[in-house]
Amino acid sequence: MGRAVGLWLVGACGSVGVTTTVGALAVRAGLAGRVGLVAEHPEIAAAGLSSLDDLVIGGHDLDVETLVKRAERLAAGGVVPAGILPALAGELAEVEGRLRTGYDPAGEEPQGVAVDRLSADLVAFRETHGLERVVVVDVASTEPPAEVVAGGPLTDPEVLAAALAAGESPLPASSVYVLAAYRAGCPVVSFTPSPGPRLPVLVTLAEQAGLPWAGSDGKTGETLLKSALAPMFATRALQVNAWASYNMLGGGDGATLADPDNARSKLVTKAQGLEAMLGHPVEGPMHIDYVPDHGDWKTAIDHVSFEGFLGVRMSLQFTWNGCDSALAAPLVLDLARLTLRAHQADESGPLPFGFFFKDPAGSTEHRLGTQWEELVAWCGRVGA
Repeated sequence: MGRAVGLWLVGACGSVGVTTTVGALAVRAGLAGRVGLVAEHPEIAAAGLSSLDDLVIGGHDLDVETLVKRAERLAAGGVVPAGILPALAGELAEVEGRLRTGYDPAGEEPQGVAVDRLSADLVAFRETHGLERVVVVDVASTEPPAEVVAGGPLTDPEVLAAALAAGESPLPASSVYVLAAYRAGCPVVSFTPSPGPRLPVLVTLAEQAGLPWAGSDGKTGETLLKSALAPMFATRALQVNAWASYNMLGGGDGATLADPDNARSKLVTKAQGLEAMLGHPVEGPMHIDYVPDHGDWKTAIDHVSFEGFLGVRMSLQFTWNGCDSALAAPLVLDLARLTLRAHQADESGPLPFGFFFKDPAGSTEHRLGTQWEELVAWCGRVGA
């Protein structure tokens, strides 16, 4: 075993957070396999990543439901195997004891106070458990896009500092956690489409602190398929005329995205890249509906209209049905270990981890195959 490292989950008691925790504990206990963990590929492991055995998990959340109760509900819904929970009860209780109260944007706590409190939680977590370093991964609910005004607190560090000192609260909640992480010297992964570390002021602060970050919006389902299929049409010189998408979501993510403001963030990231991959504009109507009966599952139905030689019209239809948490959790563990390694290697700024994201920070590349090559190249360089 190596030196212990920390994974701090923002939204630790949500479906993705709990599945990530249960999954990590189950894999290292030999109760589950490593299917879905990209970091297990030799090309990625070549980076010299921390072992899951060395990972200590904690987090922030506002949910009144305990981690153990949420795990039991996920087991009842078929998301995690019910049979493994009794064997993990002791370790799950330990993780529960490491959870702390998150930031409530609807509360009265000024953001400056919240940043200090959240940052202190991270420092205490690192020191109490003797951790070499800690990565903060946001798996909380999606927020609306932020309105960025030049020269305002979302672009200028000095203006932001003055606003926080004056008791103002200019940041989206996701960005409060990011600022707290940077104050504590922790790298960040944004697994959601929320503003998080993408705000110009936080990009600047990460650069000043010499910290790496990755994001945003984990690529787990329909967009994953698009990033694999769209390059196929382009390289075969087939003309795509329309790509219509319909998504049905259950669970907490679906409930959050039932709010049109929150859905705007998701729709923007899901639409990213199709034109870039195809090489021309394409009609792309896209809808997301909340279907409570789906639970933690999501369904995407896509219809692609294209034409080939001599203008012959053809089409492709596919249906993707997947468990959102089971698709996301292994990627959270992958990204945590990769970002911890980037921090150890003194990398800074946005990391070339577009393979995992719908809206890859620091890159305009959306083709899955090319993103994989970039990731492998980075791992080879860092591990050399």
